[in-house]
Amino acid sequence: MPLLGAVVADSFLGRYRSIILAYTLYVLERASRSSLFNWWFFSMSVGIYIAVIVVSYVQENVGWGIAFGSLCAIMLCTFTFFLVGTPTYRLYKPTPSAEIPFARFARSLATLARSSGFMKRHRQREEEDEEATGKSEKAREVLRLVPIWAACLAYGMVYAQLMTLFNKQGRTMDRRVFDGLELPPAALQTIGAASVLTFVPIYDHLLVPALRYATGNPSGLTLLQRVGTGMAISLAAVSFAALVEARRLEVAWKHGLVDDPGVTVPMSCAWLVPQYAMMGVADVFALVGMQEFFYDQMPGELRSLGLALYLSVTGIGALISSALISFVDRVTSRGSGDSWFTDNLNRAHLDYFYWLLAGISAADLVLYLWLARSYVYNNRKTTI
Repeated sequence: MPLLGAVVADSFLGRYRSIILAYTLYVLERASRSSLFNWWFFSMSVGIYIAVIVVSYVQENVGWGIAFGSLCAIMLCTFTFFLVGTPTYRLYKPTPSAEIPFARFARSLATLARSSGFMKRHRQREEEDEEATGKSEKAREVLRLVPIWAACLAYGMVYAQLMTLFNKQGRTMDRRVFDGLELPPAALQTIGAASVLTFVPIYDHLLVPALRYATGNPSGLTLLQRVGTGMAISLAAVSFAALVEARRLEVAWKHGLVDDPGVTVPMSCAWLVPQYAMMGVADVFALVGMQEFFYDQMPGELRSLGLALYLSVTGIGALISSALISFVDRVTSRGSGDSWFTDNLNRAHLDYFYWLLAGISAADLVLYLWLARSYVYNNRKTTI
């Protein structure tokens, strides 16, 4: 390619125009990688959107067995489709002598732990010094990601409410649309997926170019800025959810439905649209940003660990949320008062729990911003 570039520069474009072309191509290579993660998340949301609409309808109107059986049949079809492509795949045989990446990482940690004493001893052969330094650096690269990962867990706690407490809110509200058609509570999750489908093209084609012009960064925002923006939006979403739930309880009291949980509260489920939509937008910023950040900043041989860190934010965040709910339920159910999570939601206080999550998210966001401000991107990788 340098030889081709020289011919083009000397014979056709000239050096100045060739440099401009080269810089343009360089920026578009860097920018397309972030776009890849955006559209991967977009494609996944398409599947979620279709599945929630169809499966929730079948569950509510036909039967849960049929719904799960349909999903099983779809998985068998996709697995078969995957196997059909086997002859076209490039398969690599494992190298027997290759060290397992995680074992290599463990050795790097051990080297890092010995590094302080190692440096105080007499200098060994130069090759051994370089090897030890390389292992220590890889261990440091992984360890310095852990505080960022921990600071993202509050986002996972809020994310867990999409498929749990948000649904419980929706079940008690008026879900009639289009001449009396009643939506299943789970169908409300399509709002989040729909906001992703709407916002990804806007973000990729409008917002990123505008931010790129303003910041000079090929991706518009740095990876940590993108994640932080998503965390801030999720804080706004759970705060809005608390306000909506307080309003729902007020309506239930006003209409004398506090002790009649089986009756629909005369309040439209449209009140829930903003919190679902904001969480969808937050996902485009935070989840996609986490995926690219942990993938980009992890040593090459541990990229799978980077993706695992991204996925574990929602998993461990959900576990923490469940533990917190159990603890709060035990504390608030003592004495003669109702628990915040009593079965009769008209006597519960999900709004208090949402405010608790908002407080945790706010404190966690402050910690995240402090950590992100001092984080230095790996020099051997792009710093987008």
